[in-house]
Amino acid sequence: MERQKPEAPAVDRTPAPASGWLERLFNLQRHGTTVKTELIAGMTTFITMAYIIFVNPNIMADAGIDHGAAFVATCIAAALGCLLMGLYANWPVGLAPGMGLNAFFTYTVVGTMGYSWQTALGAVFISGVLFMILTLSRVREWLLNSIPLSLRHAMGAGVGLFLGVIGLKTAGIIVASPATLIKLGSLHEPAPLLAALCFLLIAILSYHRVFGAILISIVSVTLIGWGLGLVQYGGVFSLPPSLAPTWLAMDLAGVFNVSMISVVLAFLFVHMFDTAGTLMGVAQRANLVKADGRIEHLSRALKADSASSVFGAAVGVPPVTSYVESAAGVAAGGRTGLTAVVVGLLFVAAMFFAPLAGMIPAYATAGALIYVAMLMMGSMAHINWDEATDCIPAIVTLIMMPLTFSVADGIALGFISYVALKAGTGRHREISASLWVLCVIFIAKFAFL
Repeated sequence: MERQKPEAPAVDRTPAPASGWLERLFNLQRHGTTVKTELIAGMTTFITMAYIIFVNPNIMADAGIDHGAAFVATCIAAALGCLLMGLYANWPVGLAPGMGLNAFFTYTVVGTMGYSWQTALGAVFISGVLFMILTLSRVREWLLNSIPLSLRHAMGAGVGLFLGVIGLKTAGIIVASPATLIKLGSLHEPAPLLAALCFLLIAILSYHRVFGAILISIVSVTLIGWGLGLVQYGGVFSLPPSLAPTWLAMDLAGVFNVSMISVVLAFLFVHMFDTAGTLMGVAQRANLVKADGRIEHLSRALKADSASSVFGAAVGVPPVTSYVESAAGVAAGGRTGLTAVVVGLLFVAAMFFAPLAGMIPAYATAGALIYVAMLMMGSMAHINWDEATDCIPAIVTLIMMPLTFSVADGIALGFISYVALKAGTGRHREISASLWVLCVIFIAKFAFL
């Protein structure tokens, strides 16, 4: 009888379980990623959102804030937000001062309404605290669900249009006119032409999916300006400027004024809906949605985002919010908070590039503002244009933000028109209790202030 050969032992081809403190902290293997992939994803996200390092200080300087302090505050606030999101929520999302919210801060609250930037920071702090309270309770879900979708989308698009007008004004592409309010600026000047070039370059590079299109375009136009003698070279590296001018400079007492209610609510609503939309989109791309539809650690991500605004106000920046550019890092493979931690550490390193940030001219960042505005306008596609009682209030919100030069007034007029149209057409059941309350508050604001 032939002797049977023993079978060869089966080879275990499953990857060895990852070990180390990074695996324990971020659960890399469970999310199907590696340290190398997360590092690449973090660098990708940082490059796509690094333009805020140059844009935000320029906008804050227009409010009277020291440019160097605003630069450091931007980097610190972004770094803290990213680290909190990564270490607490384990989400691959980068955070930084919000585009649009910074324009509202400078050009409406400080510029048009006449409040000091310290009081504006106080409003940011209060809105951040309110966001945290809402996040810790069920009120957040009630409020999010009670605001109609048409107004939510219109708020995002309206902020975008407002931001676009500011970019066009900063570049000199549009200027004031006593006869027609605004008109086309002189296209014989280099600033409007270079701003237009920056915008077109960003659009073209983005269409071709060029990595870091906004950053490349800003730097390219700055180099052109340097070649034309419009930009002075001030070096690249230095120790970070002092944060003292903005550190805990917020004026909380000035916020307790009836006229500031709409400002706080504007910061709160725009921030809350922008954050919710961004986090939902990133969660889908990062496979954080479970089989039952629940999103992993969504509550923690919202808490990290809201807490970041409170910290941001303390160092001296507008509301810190989750950036939709995080989708670029997710597309590069980012799946855990390690991606966000890498982004945060790169913002810390960026503090040593203050001279470079100071060289970036306003017309270069204006081109980026105009492009970001175009992207934000895309949310209007989700409005139901076949229903007049939905689309008309959305249009009012969209148009009145730039025309009144106020995000707060645009939101207020949009809410009032929504309630009026729904009630006047016999559709009062579609008006939530919170909308009635807000409508009364906004009417009182316009009537008595």
